[in-house]
Amino acid sequence: MSKIKIALFGLGTIGTGVADILLNHQEHIRKVTGRDVSLVKICDKNTSLKRDINIPSGILTDDPDSIFNDSEIKIVIELIGGLEPARTFVLRLLESGKNVVTANKALLAQHGVELFAAARRKNSTIAFEAAVCGGIPILSSIATSLQANTILSINAIVNGTSNFILSQMEDGGASYNDAVKEAQKLGYAEANPAMDVDGTDAVQKLTILAQLGFGATVDWKNVSRMGIESVDAIDFKFAKDLGYRIKLLAVANRGEEGLELHVAPTLVKFDNPLARVRNAFNAVRVVGDYVGPVFFQGLGAGRKPTASAVVGDVIDTVLGRTKITFDTLNLWNNNEQSVPVKRADNFYGKSYLRFDAEDRAGVMRDFAAVFEKNNISIASMIQHEINNTNNNTNKQNAVIILITHEALEGNLLKAIDELEKIPSIQSKIIRMRVQD
Repeated sequence: MSKIKIALFGLGTIGTGVADILLNHQEHIRKVTGRDVSLVKICDKNTSLKRDINIPSGILTDDPDSIFNDSEIKIVIELIGGLEPARTFVLRLLESGKNVVTANKALLAQHGVELFAAARRKNSTIAFEAAVCGGIPILSSIATSLQANTILSINAIVNGTSNFILSQMEDGGASYNDAVKEAQKLGYAEANPAMDVDGTDAVQKLTILAQLGFGATVDWKNVSRMGIESVDAIDFKFAKDLGYRIKLLAVANRGEEGLELHVAPTLVKFDNPLARVRNAFNAVRVVGDYVGPVFFQGLGAGRKPTASAVVGDVIDTVLGRTKITFDTLNLWNNNEQSVPVKRADNFYGKSYLRFDAEDRAGVMRDFAAVFEKNNISIASMIQHEINNTNNNTNKQNAVIILITHEALEGNLLKAIDELEKIPSIQSKIIRMRVQD
């Protein structure tokens, strides 16, 4: 039985899970591959930190050259995270002809073109199932099982931290700050959760899904993005009254004019399966022209689910399946842009708007004129009195909740800007997308 030598960069939470599988489930891996797959090196900058797995003597090192210069190591797992030194390490590995498995969505979103070009030059491969939605096999499903279809849309909850925070706010009535603290306490959120709550993490994953599903190479920084920081507990009440739940939704829709990409807090109808995804779970709804809607749900992060996906990629690489898929899909190739990407201001969609306004005659006329000017029609409106006065005067305020009909994004943003300049509007306008 031939022996395949594996190395691992990064022994954090996910790396420890991967090492656990490779070291302690060798017999199972041997059965499914027919090979003796052996983890021979683990490189981490902190070799003295105590881990909860037994690592054989001589495997753990802080010297990356011991992996780069070992010609017998054929597959290397990169779980360092971030852009550097991960980018430099992966390029060196590929240039030496090694195959790479990674869970690094930021690295792929930022440097996918460069890395995949390097892999093609050296006849190497990159596998990255764990980069999006942890243990959910969404990337391999799009790349293989759904190949007979033209993908029409991908709508997804891809950030478990934000979904947990929104669930806490809806189910328990927690404030945004308290929900963030609870997520941090349970290990769902980092000490600085900015990339999760501002939509950056979700956008990076969306660009990977767009590459797989539509062949679109997109700079993630140019994707329309709104985070969940402005969502208030009151929005969940109003959303419920209207028949919706609030989710941070990553959306890719194919249209006649190109691909629509955006990440935003979104009101999702109760009967949509995405509305029922709670806490730290992820979910992806893919629509193909022949298969119709297909729904995937599972844990999108954490040691075990993500490690499962990483080792799955290792097995596929050992068996040669990764090479077939890698060559066939030809991902992140700037010479092949199959679907143009629409400008954000050309999107069409429904929106939820919430703002405070003076409760007096004529106010409705003020903002109705703004909507008419910008070719936006109102589908529904709710008004609630606020039990306080404005600036200690006798003026009473009301909270206004509007759902618009489908409108052009550029027109909506102009209308919001104009509304916020009207003296009778007493607050910033909270805007969320609406998906029926």
